[in-house]
Amino acid sequence: MVLVTARRALRSRVSRVVLHPAVMVPLFLLAFYGLYLAELADPLLRTWTGHLALEVGFLVAGLLFTVPVLSTDPLPIRQTHHGRALDLVLEMPLHAFFGVIVMMATAPMVPLFAAPPAGWGIDPLRDQQLAGGLAWSYGEAPGLLMLLLIASRWQRNDTERSRARDRQIDRDGGADAELEDYNAYLARLNGSRPSGAPPAQP
Repeated sequence: MVLVTARRALRSRVSRVVLHPAVMVPLFLLAFYGLYLAELADPLLRTWTGHLALEVGFLVAGLLFTVPVLSTDPLPIRQTHHGRALDLVLEMPLHAFFGVIVMMATAPMVPLFAAPPAGWGIDPLRDQQLAGGLAWSYGEAPGLLMLLLIASRWQRNDTERSRARDRQIDRDGGADAELEDYNAYLARLNGSRPSGAPPAQP
């Protein structure tokens, strides 16, 4: 019952839209740039429920980006290996650039944190610069590992397809049927007969 429900949910229109790269990549970036640069995070962080909602939102955005990139399960939007790699290549520098923005800001980006209690002994600007440095650095290692995983799967998939094609050629008696069909197609386009074909009878 659970598997059937999960399969229906994955095949729904909502999943098809939410898991599409055109939605998930901007959503992942909006979770950083939109919230902090537009000062939308400050009102959320002023309440316990808002803080919790922000954390859950970050988790959901991260999952919506990561699952289609790494999943081997049948998803409604099935990306190619180079499509997944492109998503990562586009996201990684933008994530790192956000960390650089936070690290180099000359004023606290969240007004709520601008005046911490004196007893904490915290310099808010220095604390923010440290947070920006962490955001700039910690996102690169997981992204690189994901990129290496995609490359490994891509290479393995190509190897398996090549072996399957070699086995098919062996079953066809050493002839590459797909290549011969393609050559015949090109020959028809050029108005000539394919190599090895008998001459046309007058």
